[in-house]
Amino acid sequence: MNEECLICGAKLAYLEREEPMTCRLCGRTENSRTRCEAGHYVCSDCHTQGMDQIVSICLAERSAAPLEIMEKLMSQPFCHMHGPEHHVMVGAALLTAFRNAGGTVELETALPEMLSRGRNVPGGACGFWGACGAGLSAGMFASIVSGSTPLAGEAWGVSHRMTARSLARIGEIGGPRCCKRDSYLSILEAIDFARETWGVEMTRRTPVCTRCGQNNQCIGKRCPFSPGRAEDRAEANQ
Repeated sequence: MNEECLICGAKLAYLEREEPMTCRLCGRTENSRTRCEAGHYVCSDCHTQGMDQIVSICLAERSAAPLEIMEKLMSQPFCHMHGPEHHVMVGAALLTAFRNAGGTVELETALPEMLSRGRNVPGGACGFWGACGAGLSAGMFASIVSGSTPLAGEAWGVSHRMTARSLARIGEIGGPRCCKRDSYLSILEAIDFARETWGVEMTRRTPVCTRCGQNNQCIGKRCPFSPGRAEDRAEANQ
């Protein structure tokens, strides 16, 4: 069953305005625009249960390839096809690879900070805010590395430029949503940005998606990471 509602598998419905929803797992009631067509609602905390493991996984990681780290995080039980866990994982993978590539960042404090910031971006931000959480996560990575605050000068601009690059690339491809696609796009932009801004060379490669069959909204060959696109490139090079 392709992943939609975590309770019954039904398709998700996005409402015009927020309504009180009661989580079917923990019983908490809060306002949301999202439920499944059968009426089930799962809150972000329940959806991302276990996400705190990101910190320990990344602290043990020695790779300088953020996409490799991201794939490892995407394979964990707490990660679903879509969801706000990606708003943390993108920045965490980048911080980890940045440090392992020789960049200056204290992971022991940076990763918990990334977890705290990223989990505050709600699911559905891509459609309702006009800002995908994966792109925002790349901006958080730059903010943490540069030490930006609302009163910072150059660092304030650095983090905004990083976010803008990620969101611009995500916007070029267009919708509908795909948390995997937008995470890959954001990380690739951040790899180039880190090289240009700080001279740190993280390992870069273009991934081929292995999860498109789980995505009911997959855009096929419009996606840069589509297996079909990879096959076309291979044939062209023969």
